[in-house]
Amino acid sequence: MPELPEVESLAEFLRERAVGQVVAGVDVVAFQALKTVLPAVTSLGGLTVTGVARHGKFLDLDCDGLHFVTHLARGGWLRWREDLSGAKPVRPGKGPLAVRVRFAPADDGRAPGFELTEAGTQKRLAVYVVADPAEVPGIAGLGPDPLSPGFTPEVLKGIVGGSRTQIKGLLRDQKVIAGIGNAYSDEVLHAAKMSPFKIAGSLSDTAVADLYEAIVTTLREAVERSRGLAAKDLKTEKKSGLRVHGRTGQSCDVCGDTIREVSFADSSLQYCPTCQTGGKPLADRRLSRLLK
Repeated sequence: MPELPEVESLAEFLRERAVGQVVAGVDVVAFQALKTVLPAVTSLGGLTVTGVARHGKFLDLDCDGLHFVTHLARGGWLRWREDLSGAKPVRPGKGPLAVRVRFAPADDGRAPGFELTEAGTQKRLAVYVVADPAEVPGIAGLGPDPLSPGFTPEVLKGIVGGSRTQIKGLLRDQKVIAGIGNAYSDEVLHAAKMSPFKIAGSLSDTAVADLYEAIVTTLREAVERSRGLAAKDLKTEKKSGLRVHGRTGQSCDVCGDTIREVSFADSSLQYCPTCQTGGKPLADRRLSRLLK
């Protein structure tokens, strides 16, 4: 799933290529992806892209005050096309294409644009056309952005204080902190040398300070690594930059221990026992319940 660093990089990518472009049309192939009715998606035609923003994991194109907002969900991605003038119409239900945004042709006749695609059978990619991004339910309920100036150690202390939630789940909760998902919560907790099952409210002031530093540093470094890359290269860069997530059975780059995996909610998490849990493997609670 694209998380804060990838969506921020996509926003930067589109600021360079889409701002100033005139929307020629928006083709919705996967009708379930369009979550709004009014304003109609056709209202975007003829408008100019004046800005691109990120809200948590949401990508927002400002088109003369009308906003085209998308959430890529677990299997979605954005693919930039230098020329869509010859693109053939796609029938609904055929292939991964969900939405195609076409811009007006340039002087050389090429019509750039981008396509939103979604792999897999769980179709959760979402597109909204709104007058104000706050009209999107997922944006209206977002917690603070960890890369914003307003996200401070004091803010994080207030978030974790008194919470009985495991820190892994708290970091993934978009209503608590915006933009962090399964992969980067694993990376943050590894950098903070913290067990994913640690109860948030039990953290000491020192642990909160360490966690804050790990959040900000991990995300900023990921954004910096992605800066300047083409959209098609961001997935590969993300995978190559991860230290624990998706690396079950490999050696930890910090201590050399074997990276372990446990089931967590609707997914799985990876961690290093030596770095994070005092050398003790965590119990896979979901597997334990299945074996009873």
